[in-house]
Amino acid sequence: MPRLRMAVIGVGHLGKEHARILASLPDVELVGVADVNAEQAHAVARRHGTQAFSDYWPLLNLVDAACVVVPTTYHFAVASEFLRRGLPVLVEKPLALDVEQAATLVELSQRHRASLQVGHIERFNPAFEDLLSRSLQPKFVACERLGVFTGRSTDIGVVLDLMIHDLDLLLALVRSPVAEVQAVGLSVFGRHEDVGQAWLRFHSGCVATVSVSRASCVPARSMQVWGPEGYVRVDFSKRKLTLMQPSEEVRRHGLDPRRLDPASQARLKDELFTRHLHLAELDRNHGDQLTRELQHFVQCVRTGETPRVSGVDGRDAVALAHRVLDGMRTHRWDGRADGPAGPTQLPAPLGRLFAPEEGQAAA
Repeated sequence: MPRLRMAVIGVGHLGKEHARILASLPDVELVGVADVNAEQAHAVARRHGTQAFSDYWPLLNLVDAACVVVPTTYHFAVASEFLRRGLPVLVEKPLALDVEQAATLVELSQRHRASLQVGHIERFNPAFEDLLSRSLQPKFVACERLGVFTGRSTDIGVVLDLMIHDLDLLLALVRSPVAEVQAVGLSVFGRHEDVGQAWLRFHSGCVATVSVSRASCVPARSMQVWGPEGYVRVDFSKRKLTLMQPSEEVRRHGLDPRRLDPASQARLKDELFTRHLHLAELDRNHGDQLTRELQHFVQCVRTGETPRVSGVDGRDAVALAHRVLDGMRTHRWDGRADGPAGPTQLPAPLGRLFAPEEGQAAA
C-alpha cells in the first residue's frame, strides 16, 4: 500500500509536533510543511527531511491529506481550499471562528466526500476514554481547566481557546441537547475574555459547570462527574481516574449516620471509604494523545470511516461556545440595564485589593 502523502499547514508551537509525528509514521510521507514564518518552516523541514513552503497553495496539488494548524482566524480559509478539492483535513480546535464558518466546512466535507476531523485532543485522553466506557449516567459535572499565560492563541478568547475542550467533552459524555446556558467572563489582558465560568443545563436533566482561565498561577485540568451509579474524577494532566461507588448495603438501605449505634457512628469516619463507599484509583497514563489522534486520522482517510471527532462534533462545540460567549457579553455586572456588561466593561474598582508590601511578604 502506498504511503499517504501529507502536509502540515502552520508549524508553530503545535504544528511542529504534528510534523514530527507524521514524519515518524511508516505509512505516511510528509511531503511538505508550510508557514508564513519562512525561517520556522525551513527549520522544521530540515529536521524531518521534507520541503518547506511559505504558502500552502502548492501543496494542494501534492498531497492526499493535510493537517491545518494555523491560528484559528485562518482555519476556514485554509481548510476550505483543501476540502473543495476533495482532500481530507484535520483542523485543530476550534474548527472555525464562528458557527457559520464551521457549518460551511461541514457542508464542504460532505459535498466533496472529504474526511474532516477536528483536533479536540482530550477525546483521545485514555482517562476520558475509560470514563466513556463505564456505566454512568452523568447528572452533575464540574469541569476545571486553568492554564498559565503562554502568549499563544491571542487571536481568540479563553472560551474558544480552552473552554471549548470541555464543551466538546460534555457533549460527548452527556449526549443530550443543551437547554440553557448562563455565563460570565472577564478580560485580564484587554482584548478578549481570559477567565470564565459557564453553567449548562441539558434536556436530560444533567447540569454542568465549566471554569476556565488562561491567567492562572497553577495549571489544572479536571472533570468531576456525579451520577446515580457513583462518582468519577478525571485528572486530564496525569491521565488518572478516581472512582467511588456505594457498597451494595448502602445501595439497598442508604447511609444515615443518625440511625447508627454510637459504636458504628464512631467508626464511620474510618470505615466510610472502605466499608460504605468503595474507591478505585486507576492510572491510564499510556500512549501519546497527539500520536493516537493523528494515527486515527490516517486510518479514517484510508478507510473512509467517520472520525471520532467529526466536523459535526466540531461545529456543535463551536455553536455551544458561542452561546457561552453570548451569555458573557450580556452579563450585567451590577444588574442594571444601563450598567457595565461583558468581559471588558467591569465596574470601577473600589481601590487596591492589597498593599504592595503584602505581596512582597507573601512572595
